[in-house]
Amino acid sequence: MQDNATEVTAAGIARLAGVGRAAVSNWRRRHADFPKPVGGTETSPSFALAEVEAWLRKQGKLAEVPLRERVWQQLAGHPEGPLTALVHTGCVLLLIHERPTVWLDASAGSDARLAAILSGALDQVLIPRLGGPAGSAGRAGSAGPAGRGAGVKPASEAGGVNRGPRAGGVNPGARADGVNSGPGSSGVNVGVDAAGVNIAADAAGVNAGAEAARVNPALPVPAVNTSQTPPPVSPPPTIHTAEAVHTAQAAPVAQAPSTPQAASATRATSTPQATAAPQASSALRTPTGPQLLLSAPLLRGAAELAAETGARQAFEFLLGRHLDANPRQYTLTPAELAGLMADLAGPARTVLDPACGTGALLRAVATRPDQELYAQDSAPELAAISALRLALHSRATVRAAAGDTLRADAHPGLRADVVLCHPPFNERNWGHDELAYDPRWEYGFPARTESELAWVQHALARLTDGGTAVLLMPPAAASRRSGRRIRADLLRRGALRAVVALPVGAAPPYNIPLHLWVLRRPDRTPATPEVLLVDTGRFAGEGRGGPDWEAVREAVTDAWGAFTRAGRLAERPGLARSVPVIDLLDDDVDLAPARHLPPAAVADGAEQLTRVRERLGATLRLTADLTPPPADPSPAARWPLTTIGELARGGALVMRTGGNGGHARVPVLTDHDVLAGTAPSGTLPESEEEAVLTEPGDVVVPVLGGGSVARVIDEATGGAVLGRNLVLLRPDRTALDPWFLAGFLRGTANNRQASSYASTATRLDVRRLHLPRLPLEEQRRYGERFRALDEFERALRQASRLGEQLVRGMYDGLTDGTVAPD
Repeated sequence: MQDNATEVTAAGIARLAGVGRAAVSNWRRRHADFPKPVGGTETSPSFALAEVEAWLRKQGKLAEVPLRERVWQQLAGHPEGPLTALVHTGCVLLLIHERPTVWLDASAGSDARLAAILSGALDQVLIPRLGGPAGSAGRAGSAGPAGRGAGVKPASEAGGVNRGPRAGGVNPGARADGVNSGPGSSGVNVGVDAAGVNIAADAAGVNAGAEAARVNPALPVPAVNTSQTPPPVSPPPTIHTAEAVHTAQAAPVAQAPSTPQAASATRATSTPQATAAPQASSALRTPTGPQLLLSAPLLRGAAELAAETGARQAFEFLLGRHLDANPRQYTLTPAELAGLMADLAGPARTVLDPACGTGALLRAVATRPDQELYAQDSAPELAAISALRLALHSRATVRAAAGDTLRADAHPGLRADVVLCHPPFNERNWGHDELAYDPRWEYGFPARTESELAWVQHALARLTDGGTAVLLMPPAAASRRSGRRIRADLLRRGALRAVVALPVGAAPPYNIPLHLWVLRRPDRTPATPEVLLVDTGRFAGEGRGGPDWEAVREAVTDAWGAFTRAGRLAERPGLARSVPVIDLLDDDVDLAPARHLPPAAVADGAEQLTRVRERLGATLRLTADLTPPPADPSPAARWPLTTIGELARGGALVMRTGGNGGHARVPVLTDHDVLAGTAPSGTLPESEEEAVLTEPGDVVVPVLGGGSVARVIDEATGGAVLGRNLVLLRPDRTALDPWFLAGFLRGTANNRQASSYASTATRLDVRRLHLPRLPLEEQRRYGERFRALDEFERALRQASRLGEQLVRGMYDGLTDGTVAPD
């Protein structure tokens, strides 16, 4: 019965059966016994996963759902949403990782028994690893939607803190599905109909009598607040209105008063006036038995997956699939960038990320004994996911909290060795009005438009003397006039040590070159008289492939290492130099590295342009040689035709679709790479999922965009992982010539008849593409001609790229004086 709670969309059914979505639509029309929708909308219905599996097996279209796919579909279709499912799964995977025998005992019986025992068992692991007293600050419900932070940020906003009453955040209004939400929502402190903790006043309290859903039923503890009129553990519901955003109680449930006097004190401090300021709460709340009962099938599947791959890899796989399945909902911090930031900060025992997201930055920190990791995020689920991810990743002590960091700092007394942060950009509602007299503004009160400088000063305030902070910043923060006074004071007092301009495409938003600011809390040593400025823009990659991270990392760490050892750095034209602080303290205090670095050496620039011109000349000559001869007229051919679908069913070729899995270090061939004719440039989230690897002679076809493109994989590209929105065709060489196959698939009329059109996109059904039935020798004749056309096309693309490079270089050389006009 619980399996029926997991829903799957038509796209998920197509993935389960290895077919296109059009096939699923046909099954719904042609088969009266096809499962009926149980949710979703009329245009995008969802179906019960168990019913779909049974129907596919009955029709012979599915022998067995792969374990990874089954677990993913259970998570994606969870009744409380994928984020809640991820939290429940992470808790159980941590239990399996830490105490596998406890899980084996709990899972031996029915789902009801598992849910009843599991909550208390989880406390035995979550409390020692993640902190907090027994009860772990209450119980987890369905909290608000995705938030933001170093690992993940919502793309729908610029990382807004303290969102409005209808938006998902910490303690949203009555209509939001969040923590401390109104009656009827699925959260902590919910209404009387929910089996949660701290429910309404007329409901049974925590650890109440037999008629109430007990918290920690497995623990033999005395019942707390079991009287007929128990003192409310939570503040009155009036403080959880739409206007009172971010008003979570500070004290965890387990710390509720056990005496009438203490209860009175609690009520006295729970008035609306006393709780006007937002407060942070524990990031992870142990799920209750009723909540875990909904997740029981998912948890059992996740345990099976952990037995195959390991608990850590299983969680990374599910988290990566969720992030990849919702690319528009999150702004990710690339792993390469997180690693660079951690390298600049250096080894540390205590590390803080005040906008942690899913913990990407803290996960990049080098582990060491007795390490402590502190995290906070305004989205409760992301803070919980970050805590679980870090606990699975290392043995470090993890202290994570949910709450608006600037308004409700969860770690006010912390003095960390290192702070890493990817703060939200361009946030106007960061607390400018209510934080005017905050002691963190040592370097000046940030303007309303300078939220990033508020995060900079927060990071400095949480550092120990001599500690290092590395923040990802928008380039405007280095030059906006509204922030020049704070920048000037950061320079004068030696707090700002380096500004690094990253290449375009290093992190979202990909169209601007973001900056890294390296700061150090001044100690008793004299202020540093120079600041390091680095510009790595030259290492930008082509298209969406991203920068050359190896070159970026080497250039930045080498310059930073030399600068920290000597206190200054000799000029490296076009790349790096150290600038005296006095030279930057002008009216603008502009810290953009490109404005202070000398251009590349004249000789190097001229020599490079000469090399580009020579390569362009050679490419143009090759292009002329490869130009196709004049076409001879010929009557239209009338061949017998077949389709790709028929050839696949007959075994003449194998068809595979690109997915989300694979090892992170394997290059990924993306649809953009196929369209642009470039080398594999993509990456995948870290996962043990089996990837589709290309082989020489494969034909790869993009299915989105409406272009007639097909690419034959060569020796250089073979071995890359097939990315999303790509279909791979692996022909039987004794029946099909790869170049013949690719050439006919590129026909405009062929693509038009096999395409379907939505309101914003064109999708190609590869199975419907036509191919003439020709003898193998005749196929090879066509194949040689198609191969020659492909070489001509690649030469044209290369000539275009070299031409653009030469033109841009000439403009730059003439305007900066490195090239003479005659």
